[in-house]
Amino acid sequence: MVARWSQPMTPCRPRPVSGKAHASIHLPARGPARAIPESAAVISPRRTFAIISHPDAGKTTLTEKLLYVGGAIHLAGEVKARGQTRRARSDWMKIEQQRGISVTSSVMTFEKGGITFNLLDTPGHEDFSEDTYRTLTAVDSAVMVIDAAKGIEPQTRKLFEVCRLRNVPIITFVNKVDREGRPVFELLDEIAEILQLDVCPMSWPIGMGGTFQGILDLTTNRLHRPEGDSRTYQGKVEENPDLPPEIAEEIELAQGGYASFDGDAYRAGDLTPVYFGSALKDFGPAELIAALAAHAPPPRPQPADPAPIDPSAKEVTGFVFKVQANMDPQHRDRIAFMRLCSGVFKRGMKLTPTGHGKPIAVHSPILFFAQDREIADEAYPGDIIGIPNHGTLRVGDTLSERADIRFTGLPNFAPEILRRVVLKDPTKTKQLRKALDDMAEEGVTQVFYPEIGSNWIIGVVGQLQLEVLLSRLDAEYKVAAGLEPAPFETARWVSAADPADLKGFTDLNRSAMARDRDGNPVFLAKSAWEVGYIADRYAKVKFAATRER
Repeated sequence: MVARWSQPMTPCRPRPVSGKAHASIHLPARGPARAIPESAAVISPRRTFAIISHPDAGKTTLTEKLLYVGGAIHLAGEVKARGQTRRARSDWMKIEQQRGISVTSSVMTFEKGGITFNLLDTPGHEDFSEDTYRTLTAVDSAVMVIDAAKGIEPQTRKLFEVCRLRNVPIITFVNKVDREGRPVFELLDEIAEILQLDVCPMSWPIGMGGTFQGILDLTTNRLHRPEGDSRTYQGKVEENPDLPPEIAEEIELAQGGYASFDGDAYRAGDLTPVYFGSALKDFGPAELIAALAAHAPPPRPQPADPAPIDPSAKEVTGFVFKVQANMDPQHRDRIAFMRLCSGVFKRGMKLTPTGHGKPIAVHSPILFFAQDREIADEAYPGDIIGIPNHGTLRVGDTLSERADIRFTGLPNFAPEILRRVVLKDPTKTKQLRKALDDMAEEGVTQVFYPEIGSNWIIGVVGQLQLEVLLSRLDAEYKVAAGLEPAPFETARWVSAADPADLKGFTDLNRSAMARDRDGNPVFLAKSAWEVGYIADRYAKVKFAATRER
């Protein structure tokens, strides 16, 4: 016998958000990106979100498909396919193109259904937790991508913990269901147990791998079926489909066993709606955009000193969460990425950066569409704009119409690997200094200047960052260099309530002392054990593994 439902199922009973239920979101057909009229942009809602995942879960492919569905690009290429037109649009570095991974955050903006989406594609490699952390300070929600065959992986869990620290609500996308994967209940239970979240399945895969027959939308009871030899989704939908009894039983169990959708619980970070699909085969991206439109929070208040900044405040405020040099190597540019937190930004207005004190006029603000750019005449809370500059702006800087505001929560992390850089051509010393300063400004590396000796020491949080450093030195600065071990393993920023205590410590340990780019004292340790031993000996000195900018 074949079970049949004559009425749509509502196992998760979505609640209306802003007067609209999830099922009532109707997205226009795919097509070219449309410019946002100035009058519409003023009232256009914003959804600023990041995509996080373990390497190889399909994050970059999903990013491409979201841009394709949103009309921002016209050809969605496979990450590992060959050729210029088949390369991930968000991966622009040489090392990214060679390896098929993301090692830097990218920003992409598109408009769909009257909503402006700001998508931040985070680094997918486990070494890039610091850049990812900073990116997550600039978003209001996240999409967590999980491989259906692997479930929760270590990097997924790390990134989730960062989201939890900032109460970032998460939509989960279980990818690659067109391949053989783990049982659906096993995946859902793992998400609930490991991440300590209530889960609400919003869709359900009908089979996996060789038995894959499509994705059932649990809010509408519509089955999206694959078509053609490639078995992709091309628009074939069955209303109230006949389903095998075992599938009907699975969904009935899910209806009774998992949480109903609760918009407040999701936005508080206590519940994650779960979607199943295949980014490669076009199952899921349209539903994710609809879910973000319906449920993801608009721009939220941002932590700041002396008080949080509400997006409805009239004064223009924002903070720099990323600096990127040489996105266009022919022009040797440096772009500061600013999250706008309040006010209506207008091209040409003057803003005062913290740490600088002198207002700067922002004449050429940029909006990003994958690798394409356009000048932004206006921007609104939640938007990410690029500000071309020549070293004026750094990660962590606040820009505002007032000089007494400082956004908080963008730290430096103590490096886990320390190395000395060895020039192959000693005449390139000046170029090396420039390159290291640029990349330290971006947060790719940290540079320490020892109190004794002239060898600069660079610090990173993961091995791959060393490869990125050497690759970029060669490709962008034409500096051939190698790395050699440093006599230290890790670093800690040191401070003390009484300056005399700090001076006494630094005087006795000069051979292990250095200064960072801002002149802050840093203790270089030979091991984590030494850090603990020295900290015990000098109880009045604070040894910090993070330093807020």
